[in-house]
Amino acid sequence: MVFSSITFLFYFLPIFLAAYFLTPTIQAKNVVTLLFSLVFYAWGEPRFVIILLLSIAFNFCAGLLIDAREGSSRRLALAVAIAGNLLLLGIFKYANFITANLTTLLHPLGARSFTTDIALPLGISFFTFHCLSYIIDVYRRRFRANRNPIDIALYISLFPQLVAGPIVRYKTVARQLDARRFTLGRVSVGARIFIIGLAQKVLVADVVAPLVQVAFDTVPHRSMAEAWIGLISYTVQIYFDFAGYSNMAIGLGIVLGFTFPRNFRMPYTSLSITEFWRRWHMSLSSWLRDYLYIPLGGNRGSNAQTYRNLIMVFLLCGLWHGANWTFVLWGAWHGAFLVIERLGLGSTLARIPKPARWAYALLAVMGGWVLFRSADLAGAIGYFASLFGRDGVTEISFDMHDALNDRAIMTLVIGCVLAIAPRWPAKWSAPFFVRAPADIALTFALLIFSMITVAAGAYSPFLYFRF
Repeated sequence: MVFSSITFLFYFLPIFLAAYFLTPTIQAKNVVTLLFSLVFYAWGEPRFVIILLLSIAFNFCAGLLIDAREGSSRRLALAVAIAGNLLLLGIFKYANFITANLTTLLHPLGARSFTTDIALPLGISFFTFHCLSYIIDVYRRRFRANRNPIDIALYISLFPQLVAGPIVRYKTVARQLDARRFTLGRVSVGARIFIIGLAQKVLVADVVAPLVQVAFDTVPHRSMAEAWIGLISYTVQIYFDFAGYSNMAIGLGIVLGFTFPRNFRMPYTSLSITEFWRRWHMSLSSWLRDYLYIPLGGNRGSNAQTYRNLIMVFLLCGLWHGANWTFVLWGAWHGAFLVIERLGLGSTLARIPKPARWAYALLAVMGGWVLFRSADLAGAIGYFASLFGRDGVTEISFDMHDALNDRAIMTLVIGCVLAIAPRWPAKWSAPFFVRAPADIALTFALLIFSMITVAAGAYSPFLYFRF
């Protein structure tokens, strides 16, 4: 089930909200939310609920065990808990990748082919990171292990952020699990953020998606013009798709009384790759910093150790996104730029005009998106070649011509402007009685247009669901 679907918007969400707000106590609301979260997760693939429940039970017990131990036995309990979570992730997300590569390596030696075909549970990367942050913070004594299994189950499976983030740490919602405030003001703010996220998804990301599909998947020998149209479209699509989901999750969280972390802060306005990672998928970058980069040593050692840590973190970041060499190279791409900026490019960038710095950062990000979107390395190499005119310059195929309609062009232009334009001033010069109705009217218009689009069946799954 996806947020931008008829099933969710017209059936699941109204029924859930009615049950939620009619339930009198926080504890009862937690049970209701947990049950609906499991239904939400099970909607597409019911069999994977077992995996989610096993992960919840394992980490609940692991938290209690770690909390009760001291010294070496405490460290052993943590190691077993981390290994268990990584084993689960490894089996379901990376077994196919590992066996396929082993078969390729061993085939020249006459070894028998051995491949696996294990389906990927929805959102396993996200809920595994939730579990890891919980048990690690219990080990670090940031808080005591929660002895209420409903609370832990709800934290891990809370449906707004279950399958595509943002990555919510337990300490962020620990108090809110048992004590939340419900006000009309919070519901209003949350609903507005949700509507903005819905509009980002269905009115922008989904409209430019056909341009991306044609450029990357349909046309084998694309021209330079087609390649750049496809890459610009994907740059817009992935931002509005993922930021849209994050805003919908954050908005729903506020409606329910939770506070989720912000996940995007105008990333395409960055003037360096270092700044980009302070603005893009902020919950992931901060998670990697606190649970991987700093434990590896961060920047406390020599320069060489710092560069090693950066490369390792971003290689794992790429692998976390997907079991494919294109994702590994995407992580290496960003890690290399971060190292180069630390080696001196960053100080050089500070001395050149801002437009040039912005162009450098945006082109570097877009180059990474070629790796991220391509199905395999051969496809990525071919796409880079097309960007430089290997297969012609201005020719447009019939497929691209059909996809490049007036609505797609207008949406692509609007998406580019919204992605890089500075935010509207917090306070207009107009009086409140003018600003408030204008804001309400705009939000209502976005809701109506989004609902019409969803009702027409013109929606697609969120891109980050496969991670």
